[in-house]
Amino acid sequence: MTPPVVTALYAALIGLLLLGLSWQVTRHRRRARISLGSGEDAGLERAIRTQANLAEYAPLTLLLIALAELNGAAVWFVHGLGALFVIARVLHAWGLGLSSGVSVGRFWGTALTWLALLAACLGNLWLALIR
Repeated sequence: MTPPVVTALYAALIGLLLLGLSWQVTRHRRRARISLGSGEDAGLERAIRTQANLAEYAPLTLLLIALAELNGAAVWFVHGLGALFVIARVLHAWGLGLSSGVSVGRFWGTALTWLALLAACLGNLWLALIR
């Protein structure tokens, strides 16, 4: 069985994004001198939610992408899922990082995240049913 090297690429990119978002949380915490929670600091709360939102979606989405790759999905499909997910999460982080309200980045980041997750779910259902 070939290891999921395509998924590894996108997991690494998501990991780097998570590190960047974690750094933003740490930077806000040091500036505000808040070690736990957000202390009602709006910028810190936004940074925490941006980081946490990525952490909430990444495990399942990357697992589904890896399973699709391991179960023989076409390479273009796996790359498409991975690229879509990375682009979605960058857009979401950018949009939510700028504003806690409605933003283009947040809207498209959420929509594309859901699209990547849905496509990964449907792709895995298809692969499971045709075996």
